Amino acid sequence: MKRLENKIAVITGGAQGIGKTTVEKFLIEGATVLIWDVDDSRGKKLESDLSVQGLKAKFMKVNVAKYDEVEKAAQDIINEFGRIDVLVNNAGILRDGTLVKMSPEQWQQVIDVNLTGVFNCTKAFAPYMIEKQYGKIINATSVVGLYGNFGQTNYVAAKAGVIGMTKVWARELGRKGINVNAIAPGFIATEMVASLPEKVINMMKEKTPLGRLGKPEDIANAYCFLASEEASYINGTVLSVDGGVIT
Repeated sequence: MKRLENKIAVITGGAQGIGKTTVEKFLIEGATVLIWDVDDSRGKKLESDLSVQGLKAKFMKVNVAKYDEVEKAAQDIINEFGRIDVLVNNAGILRDGTLVKMSPEQWQQVIDVNLTGVFNCTKAFAPYMIEKQYGKIINATSVVGLYGNFGQTNYVAAKAGVIGMTKVWARELGRKGINVNAIAPGFIATEMVASLPEKVINMMKEKTPLGRLGKPEDIANAYCFLASEEASYINGTVLSVDGGVIT
């Protein structure tokens, strides 16, 4: 039996990068996957490409920063499938800058998506999970949420906040049959990282004892593990998937 057989899963930020790889992993493991993303063209293309491979996923254009959109999309899923088993809060953006150069708009944009977006999605789906006395909520944080990082006040604040919310929700929802955990990726070879200067990428590798960047599959595998029954007694944990990064 596949690890996520017959599970209904929502993956936010699922049209590209780590989210896209996670969508593919969940489908292979037997889940029905709803892809949430703001990128309409990428989302529809992914849905089409997966269909050609015989993998059925549904793309839904949803801005996680807007609660009304999230609430409506969540209701649409419940109306169609009757339940939600797994929520992967993966969506995130970057608007880097040092404190003195960061604009209030840059601050708010990242907080809206990376922190408030996680709140919005979890708030929208939690009542349905409580009703069924079952659910897996997995939040994307980052090693920088644990250790900080130069030029990322907004991103670090959001990711540290996600860790805090994960701990709270594990206490509040655990007794309702819901596991809430977080993944803290290290330096992962996504499209965004690939566009960085070679010297920056080499610096990332040097800080990682394993001597390489992580692959999107490394994070997707961790998401899948926490979504499976193999992780049924894991709750309120932040799993670092970082190659042993040295801070």
